[in-house]
Amino acid sequence: MPTQYAVCLVTVCDEKTASLIAGGLVEGKLAACVSVIENVASTYRWKGKVEKSREFLLVIKTRKKLAEDVEQFVKRNHTYTVPEILFLDITHGSREYLDWLGANTLFTTNIPKDKAGRIIL
Repeated sequence: MPTQYAVCLVTVCDEKTASLIAGGLVEGKLAACVSVIENVASTYRWKGKVEKSREFLLVIKTRKKLAEDVEQFVKRNHTYTVPEILFLDITHGSREYLDWLGANTLFTTNIPKDKAGRIIL
């Protein structure tokens, strides 16, 4: 049974950015929890070259309705030109955890209806 929740994956280049984004999302109730995994080895193509770097992976637990708010917050506080921001639906989880997740996030989006769909860079 699908839920109203999602996991968002974001990679960042340093601990300072990871802490800033994780803390801001949780303090603003855009996420109930952000797990930070350090020393992730990433290989990717950028500007025609294959690059390798060590990054921090943020695993953000949130409501699907807050996806645009989370995306905008990440973009405003990220150092990359094109940050990785991927949302994955949570299709099942323990009732207790999902209840906790819901109790610790905003119920609806903060984006005014006239700005919905617009990307703030």
